[in-house]
Amino acid sequence: MGDRDRDWDWHLRTLSSSARDSNVANDPASDSSLLQSVKKLYELCKAENSEDLVARVYPQINKLFQRSVASLSQSRTSIGLLLLAILQFYLDFGERVLHDADPSLRTFFRSCLSREFADPVVAEATIDFLNANKKKLLTSFPSLLPQFFPLMLKLIAWNGEKLEKSFMKVFSGLMSPGSFLPLFPSLVDLPILVVALEKVEKSSGSLVGNSIASMQKSTAPEMLLALMDEAYTGSTIGDGGGDSESEDSSTIDVADPLFLDLLKDENDGIAERHWTSPGMAAALQAAINTPQSDRLKHILRMAPQFLDVYFSIALRDVNNSLVCALIPLLMSRNATIFPDKIYSYEVRKRLLEFMLAAFQRSPDFIALLKKPIMDRLGEAYDSPEKTELALQLCWAIGEHGGGGGSHKDEARELFEGLELLLYENLASSRLGLGQESVFSSDSQTSRKSSQSRLLCFVVTAIAKLATNHRELLPRARVSLGKVARSRISDVRVWRRARDYLGLMTEPAISLSVLGPSRPSHGQMQNPGTVKWSDGATKMIAHVPFYILGGQEDTLPRR
Repeated sequence: MGDRDRDWDWHLRTLSSSARDSNVANDPASDSSLLQSVKKLYELCKAENSEDLVARVYPQINKLFQRSVASLSQSRTSIGLLLLAILQFYLDFGERVLHDADPSLRTFFRSCLSREFADPVVAEATIDFLNANKKKLLTSFPSLLPQFFPLMLKLIAWNGEKLEKSFMKVFSGLMSPGSFLPLFPSLVDLPILVVALEKVEKSSGSLVGNSIASMQKSTAPEMLLALMDEAYTGSTIGDGGGDSESEDSSTIDVADPLFLDLLKDENDGIAERHWTSPGMAAALQAAINTPQSDRLKHILRMAPQFLDVYFSIALRDVNNSLVCALIPLLMSRNATIFPDKIYSYEVRKRLLEFMLAAFQRSPDFIALLKKPIMDRLGEAYDSPEKTELALQLCWAIGEHGGGGGSHKDEARELFEGLELLLYENLASSRLGLGQESVFSSDSQTSRKSSQSRLLCFVVTAIAKLATNHRELLPRARVSLGKVARSRISDVRVWRRARDYLGLMTEPAISLSVLGPSRPSHGQMQNPGTVKWSDGATKMIAHVPFYILGGQEDTLPRR
């Protein structure tokens, strides 16, 4: 016990004397013994469990924290590890000394981590600190991590896969009602964030070196902070004189709103990502034309995994109003993804899977979102990505009956949108017959295949929607009849339309095959399963065509 008392006295005197040493007082992190003393005093307080000891240690540790924060702008060494050790003391003993750790935690993120996120030692220690205190942070300070999720994404984007597993454990803490929607585009744009950070490094010096001192000698951290200042306050960043102008394409335009938004540290809501801005175009072109850095390769692999966790939490824990609000944002981002073939495929796959899962969980989303859905149907041929999105939306409209039997007006509007898309495709098919020589054979084949695939889905959606909303049956017969009589379309299209026309003459079987998987009365019904129990009340006049195994001669002629 005597040795422990002597250790306690010595470490406490170390903290006290540091305040009187002008060199150490102006830069506490320069004295490595301070970090060891804070850690040792924390361990002694933990072991002794003495309120008196905590009360005597707290004033010195709190003064050290204030001096450290005040010295950040002049500090030549990393101060992150020292502040993290003090924050651990605050979290464990703050209640005993009536210290609210929330302002101290926010000060660390805002003043320290924003400067030192590129230091791999500080980054790893920060993630370890968050994981060790995850439960307490989420219960006592639930808004902390959601507020600073952009800074946490910068940390993982710059430090790469070494921290991937530990970051994944704390990832759920970034999500809250206030950060749920802004977090989505930030995750999708993680590769762009890496490009932006690398542009800053190339323009203004290395963000990371052998020590934090070498980082402070470069202008890169100051440039990041200047960008943050302009983003938050609107103040003008000095141009550094006429000689600072350069035509080098690697020079970042600090006024570019895209980069200002990408490099921010705190969540300030959803901001429009200016994908057509000159800075964005230059950055993407450079990323495409130059070999990918290791850092970019790592984030291209990690970002889809972060999206997996994000979507999983969204379907499990997030309320319907936020999930519904996410879907239009998801649709708008489907065609604007970092132009890496594998990455864009993996991200789009996850976006579409989540959208369909959300519609499956809440079919009424389709009715609520009829306007953005119809807008996307109107863009079906703008690009292959938009074609695929329109195709999936057609499937969802038909599968879920346009939102259900109670949404008749919305179902009618969606039906009209499908009709318009169908007639436009038929018209373009006729026009295309005379233009085949304009396109190469491969291009012509690809275009026809894409058009036929979409038409098959549109025809199916029309048939399914009319089956669920019987008042639409006459219009559906007219639409499908036009397709069935149009022999210029792909044979699969007009045969499918003809088959659906035949199926619609058998109401009971049609409802079993084309009806929604979740009828309005709430009982699950698997499409394709005939409900023979309905035979007592619904007369079946003919053997359905598909039972005849394609014997076309037995089909009724119309």
